[in-house]
Amino acid sequence: MAPSSLIGAVRERRRRKSASPGARFWARRGRIRHESHEAARDRMRVLFVCLGNICRSPTAEVVFRAIAAREARDLVIDTDSAGTAGYHIGAAPDARSQQAARRRGYDMSALRARVVAPEDFERFDLILAMDRENLTVLRRRAPRERQDRIRLFLEFAPDLGTSEVPDPYYGGPNGFEEVLDLVEGAARALVAHLRRERQAQPV
Repeated sequence: MAPSSLIGAVRERRRRKSASPGARFWARRGRIRHESHEAARDRMRVLFVCLGNICRSPTAEVVFRAIAAREARDLVIDTDSAGTAGYHIGAAPDARSQQAARRRGYDMSALRARVVAPEDFERFDLILAMDRENLTVLRRRAPRERQDRIRLFLEFAPDLGTSEVPDPYYGGPNGFEEVLDLVEGAARALVAHLRRERQAQPV
């Protein structure tokens, strides 16, 4: 699936799901949150993934959420983050990541690490890996029919000159600043891409 077809693909999946007998049953049971037809059709669910879910992916989650809320209020986006390994399940983001984020106005303190679950491949429309190693792990775990949802985060920002967000865990404080620089640039590029795509879709 080409990047330009993201929202169109989401709309089609929403249409099929809402038309299924199971969806109608749960709607009658009151288990589906009611929202406008347009909002439901265009809602995007984005998952950011790194190794342990305590540095890069939670940074991407909070930064993307903040930039989308500030610069693209017309978009309806749910965000989350997870890791491919269970080293830090239930832990708060790395203190160094939190400190660097706070200096730029982002609060990560409420987040807790988790591992990518099998249902994430169904739930999320876009699963964005921080580097190729995690991209490979995700593609190995994902069902064949969900492979097109998995991409590198930085592919949406080719002007950054790199395709991976480096792991800052074993480095110095500059590594966490570099992560923020890359994530902020990629988040803005992704938001802009989704806005252009939404505007190009028929109403």
